[in-house]
Amino acid sequence: MALPINIEELIIGNIIESERIEYKKGWNPEKVLHTICAFANDFNNFGGGYIIIGIAEKNGVAQLPPDGIQTNQIDSIQKEILRICHYVSPHYFPIVSPELFQNKHIMVIWAPPGDTRPYKAPNVLEEISNQIFYIRKMSSTIKANDQEILKLIELTAKVPYDNRINQHASLKDLNLTKVATFLKEINSSLYEQITEIPFDELCIRMNIARGPKEFIRPLNVGLLLFSNEPHIFFRSAKIELIMYEDEIGDKFQEKIFTGPIHIQLRNVLEFIKNNIVEENIRKVEGVAEADRFFNYPFEAIEEAVSNAVYHKSYEIENPIEINIRPDCIEILSFPGPVPPVNNEMLQKNRVIARNYRNSRIGDFLKELHLTEGRGTGIPKIRNFLKRNGSPDPIFETDQDLTYFLTIIKLHPNTEIGTKQDSIGTKLGLSRNQVNVLRNCSTDKVITDLMKVASRTNRTKFRDQVINPLIKNKLIEMTIPEKPTSRFQKYHLTRKGEILLEKLNI
Repeated sequence: MALPINIEELIIGNIIESERIEYKKGWNPEKVLHTICAFANDFNNFGGGYIIIGIAEKNGVAQLPPDGIQTNQIDSIQKEILRICHYVSPHYFPIVSPELFQNKHIMVIWAPPGDTRPYKAPNVLEEISNQIFYIRKMSSTIKANDQEILKLIELTAKVPYDNRINQHASLKDLNLTKVATFLKEINSSLYEQITEIPFDELCIRMNIARGPKEFIRPLNVGLLLFSNEPHIFFRSAKIELIMYEDEIGDKFQEKIFTGPIHIQLRNVLEFIKNNIVEENIRKVEGVAEADRFFNYPFEAIEEAVSNAVYHKSYEIENPIEINIRPDCIEILSFPGPVPPVNNEMLQKNRVIARNYRNSRIGDFLKELHLTEGRGTGIPKIRNFLKRNGSPDPIFETDQDLTYFLTIIKLHPNTEIGTKQDSIGTKLGLSRNQVNVLRNCSTDKVITDLMKVASRTNRTKFRDQVINPLIKNKLIEMTIPEKPTSRFQKYHLTRKGEILLEKLNI
């Protein structure tokens, strides 16, 4: 039974954290049973795990090339897995797939989180009376202590939202083409079997649907990634991007991204990359090589938006908001981080998270290389900004953890008006300022320019539109010694002329 994952990426691609993978050089039924039980319990909501038989390990690292298992062992091991899993209580059975890796036969056991945890298994096979709760701690399978057993019992009614059955949807709401596209993109061997197996069985193998044969229903994660319009089922499953034309925010343009959440993520990142991010080149006097930097390093934005899609709650109605302001980009998602992460911890270079809101969503995004391992987002954003020479980011939540805000500030040396966005404004240069520049090729009084900008308040217009253009030497006054004179006029500087010519305005 093929798995919905790229086996090579699983073993050597680091898309799954080491504590979620256990390597076994050979078949050891008792140890395998204990680890299956531990992954099914999913003590930390990491999303279960994988057991790979036929590959030795050293300090949690796969030792390659693999030792492999003999061809004549494949069938017997699968039958043995079926037999030993009857010892797990309540009943639980993982997904098992024989695979060929580096010309060797291996066995991959995928043990996703169970629906009826906590699970226990006998310490010694055949001794059914001596059953024990097993959990994962770091990269080891251990027996749960009394305190951990209590927590496991508390988790009984706390199946993560992305891994729950959606009773208001049916398999008809999942799109086969979208499933096939995903499997093909990640190079899963399951893609080659799509035409050979029924759709309901395909969804069960991918663990995006569950239930008795006569009443199989999709999981929330399946609808979020493989339905045509996830926002029908989850009102917050969209990204709202707002581009502000001035610092006050009374003029703005809004763009809403919908569809499967990984498609949303790619589309909004592509939009930002093409319309917001730009490279600046500044010649430094006395230095042969020019200073090159980005107004916003794209990698930092990519990480921040990906984290928002990964970690937001799809139970609540608040969508992700991305605010493009003249001097910063704000990424806002709801609710805040999962405890014990709080505002104080967010100020540290490394955030240690123990629980995750959407482990299943995270697995799919990792397969697509849209996000990486746990706890890496904040340090990566800091590093990308530091390398670009940008200000430090701001990470913020409130005491009740109701929101998570990331602020990425504009590089301090970014010049105004160096890139045209999709509505004809410039990053850091409002539409009003663009119109003023266009009309200052000849001397203009302020009242003429206010008409061009459809503004009526002279003081605000001067402060918000005219003065920033003067400060950046794009226009200048005809009577600089009398800034507020009624005879005052404004005209383009040579820098302003070059800017207009360069942008073909």
